[in-house]
Amino acid sequence: MTDPADVEAPVIAWQPLPGSQALAIGCPCDEILYHGTRGPGKTEAQLAYFAGRCGIGYGRFWRGIIFDRGYKNLDDLIAKSIAMIPKLFPGARFLSAKSDLCWRFPGGEQLLFRHIKTAKDYRAYHGHEYPFIGWNELTSFPTSELYDLMKSCNRSSFVAEQHSPDLTPNDCRVIQECQDIGEPLPDRVAARVLAPIPLVTFSTTNPHGPGHTWVKRKWVDKAGPCVAVKSTARVFNPRTGAEEDVTTTQTHIFGSYKENRYLDAKYVAFLNSIRDPNKRRAWLGGDWSISSGGALDDLWQAGVHVVPRFIVPKGWRLTRSFDWGSSHPFSVGFWAVANGEEVQLTNGRTFCPPKGSLVRFGELYGCEHVTDDLGNTRLAFGTNKGIRASAREVARRIKEFEEGLTEDGWIGSSVTDGPADGQIFNVNEAESLSIAALMEKEGVTWYAADKSAGTRKNGLELVRVALENAIQGEGPGVFVMDNCEAFLETVPGLPRDEDDPDDIDTTAEDHVYDETRYMILDNKPTFAGSIEIGVAI
Repeated sequence: MTDPADVEAPVIAWQPLPGSQALAIGCPCDEILYHGTRGPGKTEAQLAYFAGRCGIGYGRFWRGIIFDRGYKNLDDLIAKSIAMIPKLFPGARFLSAKSDLCWRFPGGEQLLFRHIKTAKDYRAYHGHEYPFIGWNELTSFPTSELYDLMKSCNRSSFVAEQHSPDLTPNDCRVIQECQDIGEPLPDRVAARVLAPIPLVTFSTTNPHGPGHTWVKRKWVDKAGPCVAVKSTARVFNPRTGAEEDVTTTQTHIFGSYKENRYLDAKYVAFLNSIRDPNKRRAWLGGDWSISSGGALDDLWQAGVHVVPRFIVPKGWRLTRSFDWGSSHPFSVGFWAVANGEEVQLTNGRTFCPPKGSLVRFGELYGCEHVTDDLGNTRLAFGTNKGIRASAREVARRIKEFEEGLTEDGWIGSSVTDGPADGQIFNVNEAESLSIAALMEKEGVTWYAADKSAGTRKNGLELVRVALENAIQGEGPGVFVMDNCEAFLETVPGLPRDEDDPDDIDTTAEDHVYDETRYMILDNKPTFAGSIEIGVAI
């Protein structure tokens, strides 16, 4: 009899930590967000998810790509893959040339590492097939635009009944016959047919960062951790030639550094010592309720700046501001300039903003819509995609909106023209009239917003002053009625520019902010009295 002491224990190349890491690797959902504190092993789980589907027969069809927003940020991801993958697949090769940066596995599988920053970068991947797409630090992407674009590549031409490697020519003949007559496959053949190849998007992130708001909205706000959110659509299935209900699922998984027994306590002490309270709560606690380090969220207070919708007094001047967009959203803001009169709100509260305060009482936001399973249609915030409406169509919508406000009794005086993005006054070679001129034909006029040197930074500072005035109750402020969904969804969490913290990140969904800035700059003497910044106002 063999002595048990003489039997060698199996060598374990790598195994997931109990808890969130194991849950993430085994998650059956189509879109997975693995988030939380720093240190639970999110990157390793992402790599292991892909590696766990290698060597089982998918071969060249199992192809993955992991993105980061910056090339240099791939270094840690690649280092962790080099520490893990050779242990799991000794025959795997890493191609380190900048043009390659990929793993090639013995069975033909491939995992690429790439950086991507703009919609133009997506063009290099259009038409590709990646059944596995990973995103590293998803909140580093200001909008969901790239995430959504790359979903078009989350596909595979793998057909299990044709490409399963163990099928014999006779098996293929039997499969075809069974499909022709609608009979199930014999057990001996079915046992050699692989499961359909999974189509998965696996993202990792911490709270905080430019994309904090849209990521939180897409996953964290929809359901609790490990809850599968289902979406069903009726579509034509090319493989069956019939209309079918197709259900996809998404979920988010929370991980904590407390699960990782390999972490040194000194690392935890470092996290605890971070001075920025929001970053500390994000990295140490995985807290999504933080201020995300944006340009305005340290000042934004919904309890102060958001007011219930009310009928605008006739003595208040009404105007509007405009930021043009076609492939990206356009935004029209409707503003009332307070004259010192008080207003009785529906909640019984009296509202009396200081004279000169701006109150946003309506808006038109030209972004694409999405429809949920219940047939409800809503604006697709975070996608940064416009509806490509013509200038005259936008103008007609503005006129109809203003007429509706009057007919419904929300306003009792006319809306005067206001500041708009200066590009609408330009005439390009393909058009004989500018956007402004085309809109004027529909009865909507504008004048050019102040976009002179320094106004981007000055405008941000003035917006901040207006928000702070509203909090302090001293001097004119800016307020938003609670029906202004686009403002409330896109402005408070706008990120700062990483390279220029005195400006916002222009790759973010900043269209509502821009026309708000135009309006505040248009009332510059009202707000500029109490600020001191580097560029003269």
